[in-house]
Amino acid sequence: MSGTYSSGKTSTVMALSHYTGVPRSLARTIREIMPETFPGLKLADVTPAQFLQLTLRRHTGRAVQEALLGDDFISDGSSLQEWLYGVGRVRFGTMNPNATADNEGGRAAEAPAEMAFFAQVVEQYGQAFKSHVKNTYDAYVHLRHELPIDADGHRPMNNEFRATIDTMLLATLDELEIPYHVVGGSMGERLETIAGIFGLKPVMTTAEAIELARREYGRQDFRMETERVPART
Repeated sequence: MSGTYSSGKTSTVMALSHYTGVPRSLARTIREIMPETFPGLKLADVTPAQFLQLTLRRHTGRAVQEALLGDDFISDGSSLQEWLYGVGRVRFGTMNPNATADNEGGRAAEAPAEMAFFAQVVEQYGQAFKSHVKNTYDAYVHLRHELPIDADGHRPMNNEFRATIDTMLLATLDELEIPYHVVGGSMGERLETIAGIFGLKPVMTTAEAIELARREYGRQDFRMETERVPART
């Protein structure tokens, strides 16, 4: 399941998993990874080097969870998104898209010198991540850019950045020749459409799946990364 910030990926994946009985991957979020990696630091304040470590940790976590599930699972996002969030920062010339949201085109007037090397590493990450995605996923469902960004203090509040990530993701799927289906509408419409596309037989009603997903989503920890206690290792 793909889509940019606040597209409803997680809630749709939860509901679809309940609706079809297909398990979903449980890769940890950046909010969960940051406290143990950079205690007390916000995502908006990370350096290029720190962002690269977070990207690698998120990708590794995804790959492990996917391997544990075998051949049949629904993924909440993919490593393409981790890579493209880096590419987007290169294109917009800033590690903090919030800081340039009010600029023309949402971009920095001048990119810091350190962004040049960051761009080279992100490009190399892209080669590895695209190979992983090509060898792992049969198809994508891309959620339409229909919802406003959730102003939770964690996501970049930059509409230009958000739209650029969306466009680049679909272009990359075309490059990799991975089939994708753009889906929108209410949650119930999404579930019925996706199940129909892939010939998945429902194991419950859409209303039941949506209610289970609502409860599951509500149990998530939405605290900011700086409010969390690092996990013990």
